[in-house]
Amino acid sequence: MASNGGGTDGARASVRPERHVPAGKGGKDGRSSSARTKSAPPKRPSSASSHKSSVDSDNADAVRVRVAVRLRPKNNEDFPNDGDFSTCVELQPEVKKLRLKKNNWNSELYKFDEVFTEAASQRRVYEAVAKPVVESVLEGYNGTVMAYGQTGTGKTYTVGRLGKNDPSERGIMVRALEDIISSINPLTDSVSVSYLQLYLESVQDLLAPEKTNIPIAEDPKSGDVSLPGAALVELRDIEHFNELVQVGEANRYAANTRLNTESSRSHAIMMVHVQRTVKVKEETETPSITDLSQSTPTVLKSKLLIVDLAGSERINKSGTEGHMIEEAKFINLSLTSLGKCINALAENSPHVPTRDSKLTRLLRDSFGGTARTSLIITIGPSASYYSETSSTIMFGQRAMKIVNTVKLKEEVDYENLYRKLEGQVDSLTSEIERLQKLRQEETTKLEKRLKKSDGSLAEIQKKFGLKCEHLERENNKLKLEIKSLNEELNNEREQTNLLSNQVLDLEMSLSQIKQKQHENSSYKKALTDSTQMYEERIKELNEQIEEEQAKAAHLELHLKRAKQQITDSQNSFQMQENSMVEELQKELRKLKEESRNQIQKLKEESRNQIQKHKEESRNQIQNLEDSRSQIQDLEDSRYVQIQDNDKVEELERELNKMKEESRSQIQHLEAKNNDLLNEKELIYAELKSMKEKMLHEAKHRRSLEDEIFKLKKALSENNNSELERGTSMIRTTSGGGAMAYLPQTGKSRETMMSKILEGVGLKGIIGLLRSEDLDVQIHAVRVVANLAAEDNNQEKIVEEGGLDALLALLEASENSTTIHRVTAGAIANLAMNESNQGVILKKGGVRLLANVATKADDPQTLRMIAGAVANLCGNEKLLVLLKEDGGIKALVNMVRCGHADVIAQIARGISNFAKCESRAISHGHRKGRSLLIDDGALKWMVNSSSSANYSTPIRRHIELAFCHLAQNEDNTRDIITSGGIKELVRISQESSKDDIKNLAKKALKSNPAFQKEIN
Repeated sequence: MASNGGGTDGARASVRPERHVPAGKGGKDGRSSSARTKSAPPKRPSSASSHKSSVDSDNADAVRVRVAVRLRPKNNEDFPNDGDFSTCVELQPEVKKLRLKKNNWNSELYKFDEVFTEAASQRRVYEAVAKPVVESVLEGYNGTVMAYGQTGTGKTYTVGRLGKNDPSERGIMVRALEDIISSINPLTDSVSVSYLQLYLESVQDLLAPEKTNIPIAEDPKSGDVSLPGAALVELRDIEHFNELVQVGEANRYAANTRLNTESSRSHAIMMVHVQRTVKVKEETETPSITDLSQSTPTVLKSKLLIVDLAGSERINKSGTEGHMIEEAKFINLSLTSLGKCINALAENSPHVPTRDSKLTRLLRDSFGGTARTSLIITIGPSASYYSETSSTIMFGQRAMKIVNTVKLKEEVDYENLYRKLEGQVDSLTSEIERLQKLRQEETTKLEKRLKKSDGSLAEIQKKFGLKCEHLERENNKLKLEIKSLNEELNNEREQTNLLSNQVLDLEMSLSQIKQKQHENSSYKKALTDSTQMYEERIKELNEQIEEEQAKAAHLELHLKRAKQQITDSQNSFQMQENSMVEELQKELRKLKEESRNQIQKLKEESRNQIQKHKEESRNQIQNLEDSRSQIQDLEDSRYVQIQDNDKVEELERELNKMKEESRSQIQHLEAKNNDLLNEKELIYAELKSMKEKMLHEAKHRRSLEDEIFKLKKALSENNNSELERGTSMIRTTSGGGAMAYLPQTGKSRETMMSKILEGVGLKGIIGLLRSEDLDVQIHAVRVVANLAAEDNNQEKIVEEGGLDALLALLEASENSTTIHRVTAGAIANLAMNESNQGVILKKGGVRLLANVATKADDPQTLRMIAGAVANLCGNEKLLVLLKEDGGIKALVNMVRCGHADVIAQIARGISNFAKCESRAISHGHRKGRSLLIDDGALKWMVNSSSSANYSTPIRRHIELAFCHLAQNEDNTRDIITSGGIKELVRISQESSKDDIKNLAKKALKSNPAFQKEIN
């Protein structure tokens, strides 16, 4: 903020005759002294390399910063109730002077380039202040138009007014872009804009709100300032620009103060980049490289800055508080840095502190740089703000002393040059293609000649092949004849061999017959031995069965011992362990019965198989005896003997088959025996694991009993009476949230909580929420509620499952008022954390709270539930889910209680909901009627806002919520039908808060339907 110094010396300096600059292209009223001094661009050098320089020092003109002053019309605050000195400013527009009166007998006279009265039109202000700068920008020079002044003096109205309803109210920004767009050629020229704000010393993009803290880049050679991270949008027409400005204004920070209901909290900067092509003489169709270098096309690149500075303010006069104080501090700091730079430039100081603020870095080219600058300062007439008005005027006086060196910015039009070179490349390419085509035709001719030569060569090869085939056929005939002779010779040899083989076969058959006779006697002995072997094997199987029975008996003995051990352990456990033992006994009995059945089954199968084998063996022995007699009867005849040999072979095969079957059955019995042994081992393992599990359960139970004892002891030492009292169980934080179950005991409470955490642990405390003992549950919930009162514990409790346990406890305890009260208080504390709010809704917490609220009559319980829902109402992202889960309906229904503390929480929740909903609608995140209307909240607000039964804070919450609803035009019909117009008028006249009054007035003034109802 500029200083208030200056006095009489400043007045003398301001009336000195200003240094006139030769006029260029200007208006009819003589305000063209700031226009470009040369009507045509300077002559360019002939070499192409010289076009790379964007600034030529020979084209520089020294131009002073032009300053105009505009007086805001008087408002209600400018008319004091008493006193004869109310206006401190007297304008003399005919001589472009202003008289600043400190009182009725002391005044100072200042001269400016233009002086506008309160009746001056927007068009006249634009033509006098900004139009010369716009014309200079169109000719290739940089320009700046900036508004400076106290909060509430009309800077944004002068610069950024859109004039949607009244075109005559359009500000400098819209009119400048209209002139620029109408003056350029859309085919060769382009206009692009960036819209930024400087908020809390952070450059943010108003067209792309996600881009914050954009860095400022400076060219070390040219000194140009740029913002590489900002969005640059090319304009199509003036409607497109108006849409972009509306988007940017919606994203700009503004607030309600005593001086202005829509006070800008950031500096807005519109950057307009203009690029115009300079016409050159026409070239030939295919110019040479030399011709191109001698007639290189050029472009004029210029930049227009339109700056709407946030107003300087004093906190005691503007009434700012909270976060707005931090905003005012950064605004005043940046304006102070700007004032220091202006002072240094005005006094020709060797050092200008442009790096003290990002605002001065962005405006580096506007004051003392290469831009043509026009400054309009806005002031108010009230004598109450004499010091602010004097400071603003002295800022303008110092700015008039600054002289900028405007320079033409001319660059090579590489795009046009590229198009010309591209045409030349295309012509050369077509020539190359023509030559390639000729070469291809010659290649085709040569290929045809080569094909003819290949054809003649193929005919020669074909004739040669026919001769070779003829010789090969003759050779094959000779080979066949030789082969036939060899075959005849082989046949004769085979016949000779066959005869010799027949002789040998006859001799062998004779010897075999003799051998068979000798073997018949041995078969009888072999059958007898095999029978004895089977009987021995059957005996062995019976012995194995007896062993299996003994093992089964041994297994039964082990089962009895296990049963005895389980019975002994039953005496040391409660009903839960007894049920587990009974289940184990059932399983053991089942296993015992299955083992007995399997053993019995194995015995029966073994007996059946042995009996079957005995019968089969007897049959086989009988068959062998029969065959033996048959063999003895047939020994006389050789022919019959050969047939008997075949039968004997068949009997041998059957005997071998029986042996294999017996062997497989024995292996099957052995496998079953192994399976029984494995099952026995599994039973032993299961018994061992069950014993270990029982021991573990006993240890766990003892540890839980110890934790319960520690917790009860800690709570008893803390004086339980504080937790039972209803006083100081909810406190409202500065952020609008409710904190439940936070007794006022200071460090002793924190020490006790830390002792509980160290002794039991957060996980152990949450585990006690699932205890079957009601007293343990109540104590555990109270401890969790007090832990949740601290910010650093809230997320930990949810991560450890505390929220799930609380919701389960709330759902299970249907008739316990104490459980409902303390559980709702704990959830209210967890809802203070924004990250926990979405989790509470997702897990159905609001639905459970709403169900409890419908059944509860205890005021303290309802107060806790209302506080939890009110905390959730402050999250803009959860409004729809909160309404769907019945949160708003539950708040309205809890009004039946009538208790003052419950009503206070209800009013706070509805106020939070309406405020977040209004913010979401203003940012374009949602549309339509308010979600509060369907559940009857509007009707309650209309009936309660002026009720004498409620305290002032409650009525203030209701009035604020009602005013936020009135800002949305979609709620107009419901407000009118509910009789809300009278309440809105009453609030605008009688509310105890000025900001609520102003909101009500704004709603009445901006809504035609409300005006119609009032009239």
